Amino acid sequence: MKIPISKTYFDAADEEAILAPLRNGWVVQGPQVAEFEQAFADFCGAKFAVATTSCTTALHIAAIAAGIQPGDEVLVPAFTWVATANAIEYIGAKPVFCDISLDTFNLDVSRLEGLINEKTKAVLPVHLFGWPAEMNAILDLAQKHSLQVIEDAACGFGTYYHGKHVGAFGHSGCFSFHPRKAFSTGEGGMITTNDEKTADLLRTLRDHGGSRSDFQRQQHQLSFLLSEYNVLGYNYRMTDLQGALGVSQMKKADWMLSRRREIAQRYNEGLSHIDWLRLPQPPSEAVHAYQAYVCLFQPEKPGLSRIENLFGARNRLMAFLEERGVSTRQGTHAPAHLGFYVEKYGIRPEDCPNAYMAERLSLALPLYPQLTEEEQQYVIGLIQEYNPKQ
Repeated sequence: MKIPISKTYFDAADEEAILAPLRNGWVVQGPQVAEFEQAFADFCGAKFAVATTSCTTALHIAAIAAGIQPGDEVLVPAFTWVATANAIEYIGAKPVFCDISLDTFNLDVSRLEGLINEKTKAVLPVHLFGWPAEMNAILDLAQKHSLQVIEDAACGFGTYYHGKHVGAFGHSGCFSFHPRKAFSTGEGGMITTNDEKTADLLRTLRDHGGSRSDFQRQQHQLSFLLSEYNVLGYNYRMTDLQGALGVSQMKKADWMLSRRREIAQRYNEGLSHIDWLRLPQPPSEAVHAYQAYVCLFQPEKPGLSRIENLFGARNRLMAFLEERGVSTRQGTHAPAHLGFYVEKYGIRPEDCPNAYMAERLSLALPLYPQLTEEEQQYVIGLIQEYNPKQ
């Protein structure tokens, strides 16, 4: 039996959807992207949604639209995909890494205020693996210190905090449609915002800085005249092929999210007695989207002095599963401890110890809508029989 860590769900409706742009000839950003944006905004309860080529490019222009400039500092979690920090570096600003909680894998909000100084302009919480960050505390702190809040909701589609979909709390929220996310357009991203001026600026920034898109220009007289370009922009436009696929995928979104939660619940039940594996258990005020099912390997209490031994033990578990056809992954990495950032900022493991341990002890199990109960029980059975001390 071969069980991948993830598998995209595409059906005949998706295949038919992407044929429409091929047939009508409008394959760049156009009506399908506009329809996708509207459907996404409606689902998330945001006033506006702006599509981009990826969540990375979404984060980049969202930070620019929030006023981040060279020399500014932005607080980011030390355990997240490297794009969160990279997007700040692109501007010439500095990502300041805040350690995380091993209980949630999200920002440890108790550590945030100690990192704020006169250069701090924003905080960039991540809703990692579909678990919402503590937005109430983050928003209170941001208001106290006049900071912008940009949500990295790459994993957050279908995630709710106190009844509100993530991505609608701060200045903007950025989502990903990479194949390992809740649904996919291959690559692609989306920015949600409730501010009309911000949405207008984002549309300009993604389209070379143009005052109107090609599609908008074609809908009016004097379509032969090019746009004005008064803002330094980028080519971050989503194609209509991706937009058409996004529209089709959105029609299945509720079902795909429901399947993910159903599968996660079976893991919770089947692995609840495994005392050496901490399972994701979100608080009652949150709805976890389970973009990934990520556990913490802890046959003993984690600590930096024992981390290399535990790291080796976790890898032996992953190798055991791999040999039996089950793919796993570490949850993600800790960019604070990756080569570029270590060399540039001199960060040490003890500066963000929980992020360092999370990188070495997190364990993502297979999760995707097509995962059958038989396949999942096979995974659960292997973990149940495994001895972490072997």
